[in-house]
Amino acid sequence: MGGISIWQLLIVVLIVVLLFGTKKLRGMGSDLGSAVKGFKKAMSDDEQGKKDADFEQQKLADKKEQAEPLNQQEQDKAKDKDRV
Repeated sequence: MGGISIWQLLIVVLIVVLLFGTKKLRGMGSDLGSAVKGFKKAMSDDEQGKKDADFEQQKLADKKEQAEPLNQQEQDKAKDKDRV
């Protein structure tokens, strides 16, 4: 019979309420709830961010493959524009 009975649990709760007070316990409960909510949001944002980053990398790789090197005349024109 090593379990905790309902009466023992109620006595522990009563002592905790007397020590800390209801306002402080309510504040700690809301702080804990907001911390859990923030953690869940950060985890879902992290997963969403990984998907977006992968998509962006693929887009950049596709653009790089499509880009063609400039021929000599176009490079000269670009240098002339930079000088002006």
